[in-house]
Amino acid sequence: MVSRRTFLAGSGAVTAGGFGMVPALASNAQAAVSSTSGSPARLLPVFSRPKHLDYGDVSKLSGGDQTLLTTLQGVVNRTEPELYFLYDTGTMSTPDAKWLADMHLPTKLYKNPLDLVAKYRSRVRGAIVHDPAVPDSLNVATTLAGLENAVVADADQAKAHGLRIVKDLRGMFDDNRLTTYRWQLDNLFPRVTKKLLAGLPPTRVVAVENVQWQEIARETEQIRDSSNKGNYDLDVSAKLGQEAVFVRFQDSFTDDGWGPSVSEVTVKANGTQIAHFLPGTPEEEPYLFDGVNSSIGGDANRFSDGGGYFIYRFEPPAGTTSLVVTVTMWNQYLVTATDTAPTRIEAFPYFRDYVVATKAMVSWLPPSGETGELLIEHFAKWPTLAPYMGWFANDVAGEWDGVDLASQGGSPVVAADFYMNGTVHSGFTAPISDKVRPVRRITTPKNKVYVTLTFGEGDNIQYCQRRLRDIWDDPKRGQVPTNWTISPLLAETGPGLYSYFQRTATANDLLVCGPSGGGYAYPGSWKPEELTQYLQMTGGFMRRTGLDQVYSYSSRQDNKWILLSKEIAEGFAKYTPVKGIMQTWDGDPLVVRQGGLPITNAWGAPGKAAEFKAALDQRIANWDGASPLFVSGLIGAWSWTPSDMAELGPLLTDPYELVLANSFYDLLNRVL
Repeated sequence: MVSRRTFLAGSGAVTAGGFGMVPALASNAQAAVSSTSGSPARLLPVFSRPKHLDYGDVSKLSGGDQTLLTTLQGVVNRTEPELYFLYDTGTMSTPDAKWLADMHLPTKLYKNPLDLVAKYRSRVRGAIVHDPAVPDSLNVATTLAGLENAVVADADQAKAHGLRIVKDLRGMFDDNRLTTYRWQLDNLFPRVTKKLLAGLPPTRVVAVENVQWQEIARETEQIRDSSNKGNYDLDVSAKLGQEAVFVRFQDSFTDDGWGPSVSEVTVKANGTQIAHFLPGTPEEEPYLFDGVNSSIGGDANRFSDGGGYFIYRFEPPAGTTSLVVTVTMWNQYLVTATDTAPTRIEAFPYFRDYVVATKAMVSWLPPSGETGELLIEHFAKWPTLAPYMGWFANDVAGEWDGVDLASQGGSPVVAADFYMNGTVHSGFTAPISDKVRPVRRITTPKNKVYVTLTFGEGDNIQYCQRRLRDIWDDPKRGQVPTNWTISPLLAETGPGLYSYFQRTATANDLLVCGPSGGGYAYPGSWKPEELTQYLQMTGGFMRRTGLDQVYSYSSRQDNKWILLSKEIAEGFAKYTPVKGIMQTWDGDPLVVRQGGLPITNAWGAPGKAAEFKAALDQRIANWDGASPLFVSGLIGAWSWTPSDMAELGPLLTDPYELVLANSFYDLLNRVL
């Protein structure tokens, strides 16, 4: 197993393409990421503990200015964390502000955070200038910024802040993502850290304020079975007059996950067809203005659930007086239109402090086709267990394919693309107990339906930092037995975060390991010898953080999740303290013993409390009541809160008994 006792950044002694390191800065960088003598072997970087933080509210700044500051933060915080930023609204009720207050450190507020560029300008060599015409050049610039102790900027920013241009990437790349990242891998690999690799989108979509949307069509019933599938004529003529018309598709019921699905689009201007396409095809691309919050489904349909949406842009010929968009559509749709461009494209700034500080290579390679092949090459060049930190392109399909490729390549995934101030949180130490929560043992099982309910998403450290903190602070938390998935890797990426959740948990809150252990993985896709290393690493993190339950994926066959194999379950039993596994599963209700461990499926239901209870009643309809029945449920972490759990709890009367996961699997271990 590769030792993680010492984290070393890429050597400053090697140069590529004429880029050099300042010797003094190189020695400081190595000192900043060396581990403390006697500390346990580490997977992820070590940072010094912050003593004082200069901070500012950057929520109103452009993505470009935020990128300038986050890359400055990476260089400065590599030696000692001194910079911290508020990315939300700037009020003291947001997660960034709460975590800052929790650290109880001396701070200084900068009302104009860009003033910090002048204060710390002497700490950087200058700027790596990216090419606005080539979005992916921003990622190459970020990799170079880490290696060159520089910030990422455009030419105007560099001039405005008096930054020397260390390297100008303008004109160096064309808009071919493959050749851009091929150049980066071929030229910069010798210099970057081999402890992790990163994936970040180079740009983000930002909503434009004060856009007026007109409602065109809405499904008023909660339809989830495609029974309203049909061809709908959407007359958007009222929004003619400007250069283009923008048509947005949203979920009319945002809390249950059955938003609009569209499988075909035809557009007619004054009765003449000007566009026709199927989602997910090249013909759609010229019209898809914003699809980042949507996915392509199994029926070759574009869909978006919850708070997501997708927007098409249609530019009719001059003189058009009638514009009708005909769509094949179903489920819970809300269609609106506007004549104003509703979003703009900006640089994606988040997590770049961590990438720069650790001298990591960052790319953005969709995990299919030629870019997927290049991503596979990345995984092959990094050592086993080097985490892939960030995320993948193409939303859900990108997640499944990307995590599968990472698992095949021996890299656990850490969803971190929206993890802010990572260089500060990784350095801030806080006590974490390794004691496992005692089991409330059910000594004599009754003929009841034992139910345990778990909030998902905990492998995602940005979820732990942001959404989990928001819902955790709900005053009704603790009224109902609830399991909360969490990443044990927070012991190294955010000890203060993990400590907060651990020490504020009530008797009705149980922390359990998020999928599928020490980082998001599909165990069935790993090479057996590398899976052993992953499970050994997972066991170490679980013991350090007092966890003995896990929610796991397996692997996919024929587009379905399959049961964890006997060999994998035996690996969990041998190398980790796991007492039971809840796994994602596409088959019938699952309660089995596999490899010495009880395994149950993660069952879920749409809607909130009343609908969840109705679905649960239906699920147990064939139960004869002659023996205990076990149901492990997965709760939607982005739509549910403890208040919703408090509403559900009183509904689960006899024959139900709601228990924590440790009691649930303890009982299963004795009766199965």
